[in-house]
Amino acid sequence: MSQDPIARRKLYQEVQDRLLHRINSGEMRPGDQLPSERELMEFYGVGRVAVREALQELARSGIVEISHGERARVVVPTAHVLIRQMAEGTRHLLRMQPQMLDHVKEARLFLETGMVRLAAERATPADMAVLRECWTRHQDAIEDPAHFIERDMQFHREIARISGNPIFPAIVEAMFGWANEYSRSIVRAPGAEAVTLSEHERILQAIEQRNPDLAEQAMRDHLTRVNEFYRQVSDTTGP
Repeated sequence: MSQDPIARRKLYQEVQDRLLHRINSGEMRPGDQLPSERELMEFYGVGRVAVREALQELARSGIVEISHGERARVVVPTAHVLIRQMAEGTRHLLRMQPQMLDHVKEARLFLETGMVRLAAERATPADMAVLRECWTRHQDAIEDPAHFIERDMQFHREIARISGNPIFPAIVEAMFGWANEYSRSIVRAPGAEAVTLSEHERILQAIEQRNPDLAEQAMRDHLTRVNEFYRQVSDTTGP
């Protein structure tokens, strides 16, 4: 019988695990402040470096919040916090393996076609008023590239919100961030903004009609066209 060696752990990892156990057990609840660094050093018999590294790891995980001059506080992780953490890891992955961007685009196509189906099924008149306002503001920004991209994201994020799943808007923001960061060399073709607005209007109308099949197809056509355009321009301009 083989026996795996026992992994050696760093001191801060032990402190982190013990603090996490106290939080998960309910001893320290959301909103509670953790003991001071000095108190934690004395309680666990470790140095300041181990305590600070443990707290920083918990903060990166969205479990505690560290503010300058104050003790760390237990927080409730939100979808945006969790997705933001994943986004940082994905950015690093894309820096190391830029070819993974194609997989990100494929994931976006899969997810957003599902989101728009839910939006078409669940949208209220109030939701539609907000979505149409997003489209109008997007149209108003056609001569302003920076705002145009931001309002493009807002339109997609609003569809994600209408779907009713609080995780989806955070995912949409993260995917836009990845695509924008790693497609900076792509030049905007003349007329591309007008095509985007037209495709968005088609998506909007399908949601208004409460037609999930039509909404899914409109979103699929839009994202497929965008991905193909990016691929063609990337092949021409290079990385």
